[in-house]
Amino acid sequence: MATNFTNPFKPGAGHMPPYLAGRGEEEAQFRRLLSQTEILENLVLTGLRGVGKTVLLETFKPLAIKEGWLWVGTDLSEAVSVSEQNLALRIMTDLAAVTSAYHLNAGERAEVGFGSATTPLSQPVNFKFLASMFDNEPGLVTDKLKAVLEFVWTLISTTGRKGIVFAYDEAQNLSDNAQKEQFPLSVLLDVFQSIQRKGIPFMLALSGLPTLFPKLVDARTFAERMFRVVSLHQLSRSDCEAAITRPVADAQSPISFSAQSVAIIAELSGGYPYFIQFICREVYDLWIQRFDAGDDPGIPIVEITRKLDTDFFAGRWAKATDRQRALMWVISNLENCDAEFSVQEIVVMSDGVLEKPFTSSHANQILATLAAAGLIYKNRHGKYMFAVPLMSNFVRRQSGDGGDAKLSAA
Repeated sequence: MATNFTNPFKPGAGHMPPYLAGRGEEEAQFRRLLSQTEILENLVLTGLRGVGKTVLLETFKPLAIKEGWLWVGTDLSEAVSVSEQNLALRIMTDLAAVTSAYHLNAGERAEVGFGSATTPLSQPVNFKFLASMFDNEPGLVTDKLKAVLEFVWTLISTTGRKGIVFAYDEAQNLSDNAQKEQFPLSVLLDVFQSIQRKGIPFMLALSGLPTLFPKLVDARTFAERMFRVVSLHQLSRSDCEAAITRPVADAQSPISFSAQSVAIIAELSGGYPYFIQFICREVYDLWIQRFDAGDDPGIPIVEITRKLDTDFFAGRWAKATDRQRALMWVISNLENCDAEFSVQEIVVMSDGVLEKPFTSSHANQILATLAAAGLIYKNRHGKYMFAVPLMSNFVRRQSGDGGDAKLSAA
């Protein structure tokens, strides 16, 4: 009975797929970074949502540990950007997960920071210990955090470890706030550049949307030389096919995809790993039921597309105003809608399809609000892209909304 088999496909935010396809070159680049004896380059892993950044970052963790590195990190929420203090607390919290395993001999003493301040080392180096050291260190948050990290290295360096990888996903959420005089992103870059110049092998591995690297460079121009940028794109057709067929074969399932079915799924997914998992899971569940009923399985493209629209796109679309939807509808009609587009192209297209076309100023304003909502991002000077994969296809499917936009957008 086919129903005795568990569906091997795992769509979800950051869920490890049953087979990771097509990321060999990215893994090789990360291994090269791990081979550094002095940290000259850190990692930025970037790409659209659904391209597999979180999964790939998670697969790097065992590679680093096997090579003798410690690994700390988590997702960076917007709360970390509230203040420099929050950033420091985030880093110390993550560090404590590994340093708390170290118990120092009673009676040992170590200098902390710049001067004569010393602390007895008769307790585990847990969060309480690190936070106390941070609080007692004179200077700015940058000075305090440097002192804590330098102390941690004096501890870790005696254990034979090569260093520590500080891995942070959703790093595009971290930003400076000049109005509140809080600069957590700049503090992060300043601290790690400083300790790396001292030969301390603490490496940053930041993952996020394509807006991440420009934000780093805007905060500190030296960031351009501080990071190796690894951009994730859609899978090739052969890698798509492997991602579709290998999980079924490895599970020894009685159900298999025909070559035609594989081609349809690969086309429908656009080569994005998340969509491959989503579509394959839906198809597999349906085929299990039809297999036991003796029906001839097929791929219900319309039904799966509708479910994908509801589960992935609809929430984002619902937050957009009518005028924002109209602008996205205009973009979706550009020949280059899935690549880069400019404000001028939007203005020209809107003049042909909208009763009330966009001016350059208005288009710029709406693009800024869509960027803040995570629907659009500025790829480079004067060039924009959809931040959500296959968004243009979804927008075009909203024919009713598009028609309303043409008539009533104001």
